[in-house]
Amino acid sequence: MTGSSEIMKKEHIFTNTDLWKLLVPIIVEQLLTSLMGTVDTMMVSNVGPSAISAVSLVDSINILVIQALSALAAGGAILCSQYLGSSNPREANRAARQVLLVMAVISCSLSLICLIMRAPMLKLIFGAVEPDVMSDSLSYFLFTLLSFPFIGLYNAGASILRAQNNSRSPMTISIISNFMNIGGNALLIFALNMGVTGAAISTLISRVFCAVVVIWQLRRPSAPIQIIKYYDIRPDWNLIKRILYIGVPSGIENSMFQFGKLAIQSTVSTLGTVAIAAQAVTTILENLNGVAALGIGIGLMTVVGRCIGAGRKDEAVYFVKKLSALAEIAIIISCLTVYALARPVTILGGMEKASADLCVQMTLFITITKPVSWVLSFIPAYGMRAAGDVKFSMITSCLSMWLCRVSLSIFLCRVCGFGPIAVWIGMFADWSVRAVIFSLRFHSRKWLNHHVID
Repeated sequence: MTGSSEIMKKEHIFTNTDLWKLLVPIIVEQLLTSLMGTVDTMMVSNVGPSAISAVSLVDSINILVIQALSALAAGGAILCSQYLGSSNPREANRAARQVLLVMAVISCSLSLICLIMRAPMLKLIFGAVEPDVMSDSLSYFLFTLLSFPFIGLYNAGASILRAQNNSRSPMTISIISNFMNIGGNALLIFALNMGVTGAAISTLISRVFCAVVVIWQLRRPSAPIQIIKYYDIRPDWNLIKRILYIGVPSGIENSMFQFGKLAIQSTVSTLGTVAIAAQAVTTILENLNGVAALGIGIGLMTVVGRCIGAGRKDEAVYFVKKLSALAEIAIIISCLTVYALARPVTILGGMEKASADLCVQMTLFITITKPVSWVLSFIPAYGMRAAGDVKFSMITSCLSMWLCRVSLSIFLCRVCGFGPIAVWIGMFADWSVRAVIFSLRFHSRKWLNHHVID
């Protein structure tokens, strides 16, 4: 029996040990980043209401950019994964160099556009806000937009490292940079009284650190992918076209999600301070209970990319099923844990009773509904994207989000008077529709018919 078990293990590209080595660092990185983001927001909130308002407004733009860059980087990493799976490290190296080039050009261009259009952009998006808020917003946006090139390079480098099954290095870099950011906030905000500007400078420094270290990690001669002689990198339009073929649809999908959140946020903002406070904390809790499963989805892209590159389509199907089951377990445990912590969090946050009660009620609704449909609406899609099936995912996700999540939420909220719970009813409808559509797509196996590499 022991010998038979060993043979079964060798039949798969990734053993259970390989999977845990890949997934655990990604989950830890995602969880820490989410927690540190919450701590960062709490530190800024001590500066004053104009400061937290400015950070909240500007971050809605920053998150849009970060998600788009992350999706583009993931597209390049899928190409690298497939080449490594096909035992072609030379092409994987060529693709990785093009990923860095594309990310550098796009992120620098975004930074320059935002720098030139900084004031008009903020006024156009947020309208006539209070002078103090606009002043803080302009200052915070200046330093955070300067960090876009470093975000782009870090995302590219981290994705390339994960494509080589090295998720520990990005995790370590992220841990150090997050603590650098928190320490920088403590120094610049509280010790030097630099307010929002101090928070922005701390964020910029931590992102520069991430980019420099991850690029240095890619120089290791022992790794399958090694990137040196940066000045020799020239555009390879064939590879760039394939990187954008995968990355752009995913970038559009992520960006549309953020636009949808902004539309919902504007609706909730009309319901009064009790609803706004309850919705804000509930959103943080919902993000936390999905972190572990999202980490599994990110790791799944590397796994499926390797399988497809090796021509082992049945392996890809197997691992999508296996990691979807693992993500379901993670979601159930995470939802129950976060619900148990919901009431203590509202107490520690000093929330008013009405807001706290509403927050706990909405968290209970999420705890019941999220395990029903969330995994099937997200995790298989990660695997299908890794196989090159990106347009179907983009179209399905965007239509489902706008027709279910956004439209239903706004209708229930403004017409039927449901209050902020309407947001989560719309969310559950969105998850359920996508779960059905992606399940049908997955079992049809049409997602396996795409050709990303030669």
